Amino acid sequence: MQNQTRIIIENVKPQLDNGTFFIKRIIGQSVTVTADILSDGHDVMEAVVLFRHEKDKKVSEIRMNAAPNDVFEATFTVEKQGFYTYQVESWIDYALNWQYGITKKINDNQHVKSELLEGVEYIKPLLSKVSASDKKYLTELSKLFSDEKSYDKAISEATSDTLRTIFKDNPAKFLANQSAELKVYVDRKKALFSTWYEFFPRSASSIPGQHGTFKDCEQLLPRVASMGFDTLYFPPVHPIGEVNRKGINNATNANPDDVGSPWGIGSKYGGHKSIHPQLGTLADFKSLVKAAQKLGIEVAMDFALQAAPDHPYVKDFPQWFKWRPDGTVQYAENPPKKYQDILPIYFESGDWKNLWDELLSCALYWVEECDIKVFRVDNPHTKPFLFWGWLIAEIKKKHPDVLFLAEAFTRPKIMHELAKQGFSQSYSYYTWRNSKAELQEYLTELTTSDQKEFFRPNFWPNTPDINPFALQGANDSMHLQKYFLAATLSSSIGIYGPVFEFMVSEAIPGKEEYMDSEKYQIRHWDWTATNKMTLLIGKINHIRKEQASLQQTNNIVFCDTNNDQVIAYYKYDDSRENETLMISSLDAYYVKQAMVRLPLEALGPKHARGITVTDLITGNSYIWDKEWNFVELHPSLPFHLFKIH
Repeated sequence: MQNQTRIIIENVKPQLDNGTFFIKRIIGQSVTVTADILSDGHDVMEAVVLFRHEKDKKVSEIRMNAAPNDVFEATFTVEKQGFYTYQVESWIDYALNWQYGITKKINDNQHVKSELLEGVEYIKPLLSKVSASDKKYLTELSKLFSDEKSYDKAISEATSDTLRTIFKDNPAKFLANQSAELKVYVDRKKALFSTWYEFFPRSASSIPGQHGTFKDCEQLLPRVASMGFDTLYFPPVHPIGEVNRKGINNATNANPDDVGSPWGIGSKYGGHKSIHPQLGTLADFKSLVKAAQKLGIEVAMDFALQAAPDHPYVKDFPQWFKWRPDGTVQYAENPPKKYQDILPIYFESGDWKNLWDELLSCALYWVEECDIKVFRVDNPHTKPFLFWGWLIAEIKKKHPDVLFLAEAFTRPKIMHELAKQGFSQSYSYYTWRNSKAELQEYLTELTTSDQKEFFRPNFWPNTPDINPFALQGANDSMHLQKYFLAATLSSSIGIYGPVFEFMVSEAIPGKEEYMDSEKYQIRHWDWTATNKMTLLIGKINHIRKEQASLQQTNNIVFCDTNNDQVIAYYKYDDSRENETLMISSLDAYYVKQAMVRLPLEALGPKHARGITVTDLITGNSYIWDKEWNFVELHPSLPFHLFKIH
């Protein structure tokens, strides 16, 4: 169909895949929209961003400002959870175009009697739209423009800011053009800022060799809170399969007393809606969740969509599994890893609709029965992308506070697709980024590409599945560096403990896997023990809660240093009211000295004469009044966390 408008709107940003997916924000953040807007000729163009929350009846608009090269820009703030739509609208503004033209002629000393009479024609339609005072002004102006005796006053008013403001506030929008509607999904703050602690509930007992319970976990909540964590994540708490159960260190033949892997879900005691009987009862779990909430901690559950061979699903819904000619189901594999205790769910089943509904009901059960609002999803990249988009959307329709962390250490585009489908956060490659060049390159990619609009990274130095080579046999300085960098580079972080803070890192030779892995056995820990790691982790976590610049990932500027073993970076919150400067050694054994350049361009004119900083770890203050400043970092405390005053 032909369109009479003269306006072309192109390259609207931000958007993902031509609007196929939504961008992400949290409550209180802004969306800066830019677009290339052009027209034939030299007429005055105006543009607005139209935006509306999904529950609002009225559309709001904000005027776009023109920038060089036909780019227009405007920013709006999202104030409620849920979806907002936004689009660009533009038009030739003939009233402003008239004022622009008559101003040029007046400045050229031309007589503009005819042009003044034209102005009356632009004023008339406004008389029924403006306030009483503006109506009086415009009525007098119409008379003035028609009176040659008042010519000098007329041309003065014709070019006035008062008239321009009335025209801008009451545009005619003749033959306006609009871009396609785009979406932004707004989450609660925890989607962007969270601090996770993972431990195995069955290892929570204070008695060696005894299976831990939820009551034991409840006793550990003050420890988790004192270390500054706000999310307590448990591996699956469901019954563990007894058929093909794994033994210690992933042995294929389990002894009678082996406890098996929690990810081998399902047995005669139930499936994904049941509690492992040795952990306690459903009432015990609810008590734990409520006790955690009182301490500002949310319990995150593992959502692992797979089944042990004796899961009730295998008998009750055999069509949800792919059976081989010999009457067996191929167990899960990720070569060279083999999971003999797990059967993959067959998502291509002809009964897929009932399968999807059942899996959705599993997640909703824990949300509605136990007030669970956070899920860590196991291996989401081995299930259909569109399934996740559907399931997350269905849950968020009823429960918008629910968040999902995608545990997918896989190819970048697959990780990105999961994030686009709706995952609130994603595991990242931070675990394997160790050098200054690697860290700066990775953070630059995360914070300056389109990923900043949809991919929220969660930095984990370790997990039960990953004992990274960098931490194997590492000292406390290396552990401190890895935690500090995670905690100050990313707004969401997590550790698997107490393995991390106790620096337990014995590995299977040549592999990034823990020896005597807790995935296959109960471990006994001295939960009352404290050390340098627990104290500094707690201090860093509490600082994160106080410094808004550390509660987001994207506002980061790396600083030049003259030592590749020293990394420095500046962060600020969206309002630039909170600014921090982090400097860390990347050497765990030797003292490092470096000159660090202040990022003067990013700091702006208010810091032109230098900065005053306080190290929030030690309490020491310094004045940095030069562009380059000296630092010395020791393995005993290998970093500075400066607040800029």
